[in-house]
Order: sequence, then structure tokens, then C-alpha cells
Amino acid sequence: MAVKHLAIIGGTGFDSFGDLKTVRERQVDTPFGACSSMLKTVELGGREVTLLLRHGPRHTIPPHRVNYRANLWALHEIGATHIIGVAAVGGISKAACPEKIILPDQLVDYTYGREHTFFKKDLEQVTHIDFTEPFCHELRSTLLRACAEIGLDVLNGATYGVTQGPRLETAAEVKRMACDGCDVVGMTAMPEASLARELDLCYASCAFCVNWAAGCEDSEKKIDMAEIQKTVQQQILVVRQLLSASAGQLGS
Repeated sequence: MAVKHLAIIGGTGFDSFGDLKTVRERQVDTPFGACSSMLKTVELGGREVTLLLRHGPRHTIPPHRVNYRANLWALHEIGATHIIGVAAVGGISKAACPEKIILPDQLVDYTYGREHTFFKKDLEQVTHIDFTEPFCHELRSTLLRACAEIGLDVLNGATYGVTQGPRLETAAEVKRMACDGCDVVGMTAMPEASLARELDLCYASCAFCVNWAAGCEDSEKKIDMAEIQKTVQQQILVVRQLLSASAGQLGS
């Protein structure tokens, strides 16, 4: 059986993820420039996993400026086979309520202008990937087993609408997304998921809802960033527990 190497791409809240034991850290040079952060090998769930901070060590890189190609290339270069992309999202459908952990199985890409493919130049032929199912079934199953192990109530299956950012969405935009079938809205699943597929990496999203999206539930209420940050700090502890259990489950 091939050795499985789990990497975690941490988003909002991971700059205060906790004092994990760092085994080693390294900077990986890529043909696409610098990664968002050093690649840290940490101990989690009794395994060594690689941690990359999507928005940088001080959370200074906005979603539309993340060097997704460099990040995915670097993880592939060090031998990662499975990647969990963690993201804070806003809830659109009633099932995707604040403080809910969500394992999306579909997405709709509303982003633009991002470097979204490795297949860009010097090609011997045009290359396409099958993206019918954008998230890896195997890794989603691992996450579900981990949820059962720790008794975590999770929304299994949802459509993740990926917006450009860094601004949040208007109520009309969220209404359109709801009509498109989106359950949650975030800013980072694309092109992360498709780049992983191009490199034949097993990629899944672990989303945690930190607020209702604009116009949902209470259309008169403005989004409170301080309230969101408070929810992030609470939920990141739950996410850490899930990731630890998932790391232990991988390959079992």
C-alpha cells in the first residue's frame, strides 16, 4: 500500500491554531513563485502531517492574491498525497447554519482573474481534467469517519460557492447563489481544488460556518466582523479536533 501523506491548508483562524509540535519546517522553491508560508511538519493525531497557512503566517494575504499554484505545487513536491483545505464560510441554506462543520461535495466557481491551471504553456497537447466530482470521495469518507469517532454533528454534502473577495457579498449576490444551488459561500476552494486535481492529489474541503451570508435569516442585520472573529476562535478548536481524528483515520 502506498504511503499516504496528509497536508492541511489552513485558512482563517489557523494563525492561532495552537501550539502543535513542529518536527521540521522548510521553504520550497516552485516555478510559480513563493508559497504562502513555510511548510511545517507537525504532529497531529499520532501522525506527521504538513501544514501550510493559505493566508500567510500573519494572515496578510487576501483570497484573490493567494499563490494557489505555488502552494499546491510545493505540497506535491514534498510528497503530499491527500490535502484537506480548511475554510471559514458563510451559510446560505438553513442546514449550513453558523457553527456547523460542513463537508462540501460540489462547488460553483464565481472567481475571475486567478491563475487557475498548470496547463498554460509549453503543452504537447491540450489537457483537460474530469471535475464532475470536485472533492475526493476517499478523503471525504475519512473526514466522515473522524466525525463519527468524535461524535461531531456535520453537514455531509453541500455546494460551496466560491467568490472572488476580498469584500463580502451583497444580499442580491447571495440570493442568486441560493438560486444556483449554493449552500455556503467562501473565497478559497477554487482554484485550490482544481489545481489539486491537475496534480492528481486527493483534495477535500473542511468548511466551518462562521455567519449567515448577506441577506440570509435576518435581512436587516449587518455582518459583524468582530462576531465572526469570535466564532472563528471557537470553531477552530473543533476543527483541530476533527483534523486530529482524520489524520489518525487516514489509511486505517
